[in-house]
Amino acid sequence: MRVLISGAGVAGPTLAWFLARTGAQVTIVEKSSSILPHGQNIDIKDSSLTIINKMGLMDEIRRFNTTEQGTRFIGPSGQPFAPFPVKEGHMCSPSSEFEILRADLAKVLYNATKDHANIQYLFGTAVSKVISNNDKGVRVELCNGEVHDFGLLVAADGQWSKLRKQCFDADQVKVVPQGMYAVYYTIPRLPSDDNWWNVYVAPQSRIITLRPDPYGTTRAMFTLVPRTKAQAEAWKEAARGGRRAQQELVKLEFAGAGWQAERLLDNMGQADDFYFHVIEQIQMTKWSNSRIVCLGDAAYAPTPLTGMGTSLAIIGAYLLAGELSKLGKGEHPDKALQAYEGIFRPYVEESQKIMPIFPGIAHPEGPLGRRLLNGLVWTISKVVTIPWLANRSVNKDIKGDNFPWPEYEAFDESSTRRTASALPLHTQ
Repeated sequence: MRVLISGAGVAGPTLAWFLARTGAQVTIVEKSSSILPHGQNIDIKDSSLTIINKMGLMDEIRRFNTTEQGTRFIGPSGQPFAPFPVKEGHMCSPSSEFEILRADLAKVLYNATKDHANIQYLFGTAVSKVISNNDKGVRVELCNGEVHDFGLLVAADGQWSKLRKQCFDADQVKVVPQGMYAVYYTIPRLPSDDNWWNVYVAPQSRIITLRPDPYGTTRAMFTLVPRTKAQAEAWKEAARGGRRAQQELVKLEFAGAGWQAERLLDNMGQADDFYFHVIEQIQMTKWSNSRIVCLGDAAYAPTPLTGMGTSLAIIGAYLLAGELSKLGKGEHPDKALQAYEGIFRPYVEESQKIMPIFPGIAHPEGPLGRRLLNGLVWTISKVVTIPWLANRSVNKDIKGDNFPWPEYEAFDESSTRRTASALPLHTQ
């Protein structure tokens, strides 16, 4: 099977890694000219760790660790009062043992796939038009005017997938706003910066955080939950506007917020990775349409509030490749696409559940709400140090499985060696 994947982020290259080992010919188109160097912290958890380990990439993941020692809540003067340190094998901290920047994970996955004989990357390229999608195959026109035929087209181009919009009806895609906005960018590191994820809950439903990275800089984040209809409209309007309007709004809203707000605002204009994020969830009634399938955030973006976006992308890619590997010669891929969705949808829907009071409860408006929230996290930080309770949070091994994902014969080491020995020397 010839497979076209749109998007060279996390889901696309993971899918390509496994598909190539079944003998599939994979082309990945990416609209950017290279793997983007931007992106904030993400973590790899649960069954995705097993899959990364199966790919032989765990050492690389550890090599690119952000060096984050844990999460701690701090007061207006920067004094920490509720630390949650990372402990190997434990899950007591919002920080992960496998914390990595999104760009670094994308780089690891790209390096693991770029030289494979069955995988071809086309940067600066995108699907401009899907000409046909039927029992015979998928015909696409690329942005350079070339027309190609494939057996399968995978939309792995992110939460706001243009390919999804083109190939699925609007009533098949539900965008679920979470009433929250986030702004991320990188700032110069100061000697006083440390290797903790420092979280400051500011007045008026605002949060400011600083996180370390492995490159000698610091990752800044603002989050906000609008409190009034006018404020909500201003943020919605900024999301539709350009960077200048967005930065002006952030400066207006976070001026005088306390802690290091002014430092972050002063450095915002010089950041080349400024990103304004509307926190929304993607839910689809069906992930596939004949020979076209959505994967990762394009199909089921859970939002950063769940911490599951990266894991869902990796697990989904593994399952999709595995079900495709079971197809007999000449079988329509729809059989595999239905199986992939049937296996994975219950886990995705469970992962997407967010308490209705969240994120509002994490962004209290007044002094009383802040005192209650700070008191709660302080109490939790003490409770998780109780030995018997801490031991209940142990991951007994690197697998961290909480999803009964199937094994696929095509990915057994012996099968992989047999397939690899029969691979052609080039893609086209």
